[in-house]
This record gives sequence, structure tokens and C-alpha cells, in this order.
Amino acid sequence: MALNLSQKQEVVAELAEVAAKAHSLIAAEYAGITVGQMTAMRKKARETGVYLRVVKNTLASRAVAGTEYECVQDKLVGPLLYAFSTEEPGAAGRLIKEFAKGNDKLQAKVVALGGQVYPASHVDVLASLPTLDQALAMLARVLSEPASMFARAVKAVADQQGGGEVAVEAPAEAEPA
Repeated sequence: MALNLSQKQEVVAELAEVAAKAHSLIAAEYAGITVGQMTAMRKKARETGVYLRVVKNTLASRAVAGTEYECVQDKLVGPLLYAFSTEEPGAAGRLIKEFAKGNDKLQAKVVALGGQVYPASHVDVLASLPTLDQALAMLARVLSEPASMFARAVKAVADQQGGGEVAVEAPAEAEPA
């Protein structure tokens, strides 16, 4: 069913709002995917913070104008499915990669991140980015490492001094002049 002008404007406005806040974009060919597969992909997209939409390329091109995804405008050719990661950069990559395993007709055509266009093969790179929880766990490990290194050094010094506790003296306070 064809959209009238006001409906097209609504679609462009909605897509532009999503594109302005999104972390990454994947445009993929979807011809040959069954309704059941598309429904499952949409459900998974909602659960993982991915905005998934099939829209005409001219409308998508207008929607990304003025956003960091403007760089993809000349690559929007053929029937495409647009997946915007709204919560974390790798979510759209993981979604497309997961569903492409079960359907060889779903093929990424454009990957965009940070105002740069990448070849479709970069879906794997995008999918391998850590989730927010994984990134926080890595950060916690990195931040805790200096403290544990310090504790090991203090223990080593204590062991060298005969197993006693190491006394750390506070610097003498300067007397007021």
C-alpha cells in the first residue's frame, strides 16, 4: 500500500529521530525472508535495543540527511532493511549476523558507525563489539588492577622484611609559617 505525503513525512521524521540518536546502522538486503523469520527478527530487535524498519530508500535517504549517517545516502540501492543500534553500537551487528546464519538471503550491504561507511564484511567486527555489561566488566578489571598490584607489592615487601606488617608513615605536616 502506497503512503500519502503526510504518512511519508511521519516516516521520515521518525527515522530521522532514531538516526540522530543511534550508535550504528546496518542496511541489509532482505528479499526472500519469510514473514515468520521477519517477525522473529523484529521481536529480537525490540529485545536488544535495535530499531528495525523496512522503508523506501528515498525516505531513508531523506531521514539520514543531517545526521552522521548521511554518508550512506549514495549506497542505498535495492530493497533494504535498516537496523539502527539505539542502546549499544554492536547490537545491530549481532542481530543481522545471528539471523543471516539461518538465512543466506539476509545480507548486509552497508555498515556505518561514527560517520564512516564500512564494507558489509564489517558486520562481524561490529557484532564482536562488547555489550554494555561486558564493557563495564572489562573496565572494572582494568580499574582494579592497579590496586591489586599495589597490594601484591606491599605483601612482597612485608614478606621480605620477615613476615611482619609494613608500617607506612604519614608525611610530617608542615608547620604554619
